[in-house]
Amino acid sequence: MSDETGTTPASTPSTPGPRPEEIRFFGTTWVDHTGHYGLRRAGVGIGALVLAVAGCFVLRFAYQGLAMADVGSFVNVLLVAAFAICSALGFSRTWAGFSERPDPEKQASLRGFLAIGFVGVLVAYAVRCVTEAPGEKLRRGEYETAREQYLRRTTRRTGNPARKKSGGGRRKA
Repeated sequence: MSDETGTTPASTPSTPGPRPEEIRFFGTTWVDHTGHYGLRRAGVGIGALVLAVAGCFVLRFAYQGLAMADVGSFVNVLLVAAFAICSALGFSRTWAGFSERPDPEKQASLRGFLAIGFVGVLVAYAVRCVTEAPGEKLRRGEYETAREQYLRRTTRRTGNPARKKSGGGRRKA
């Protein structure tokens, strides 16, 4: 059985218990590192770097367009500072999102900054792919916690709980 990414899920629907959350481009292969996980990680990392470099070229052309329009050095400095700050913000927010779940409201309010700082977001993805799939550590921790809680809930008790000795019951004569 395979999902839309061509990977085999680590936990099939017939298996009881929690199922791992899918990660974009990886499906559930991050659980047991199957389905060409290493190649996918390398591909995502290289792809993010290529897109970041292409984005830098686009930004360079935009800067050259402003320079040719002779808008002034203040606007040029302002443009470079805005993209640098937004890229740094995009990198730090994306990097932090790999370790903890971001607040949806805060993420929505920063969407414009992250769009402008897309180079930082792409660099964060590329750097994270060196060690693991982006978000793997967070999802692995959540999945293992859910599995432990599930196992504790479903572990059978030994003995009959109705036969427990109680402190204040009938006494034998």
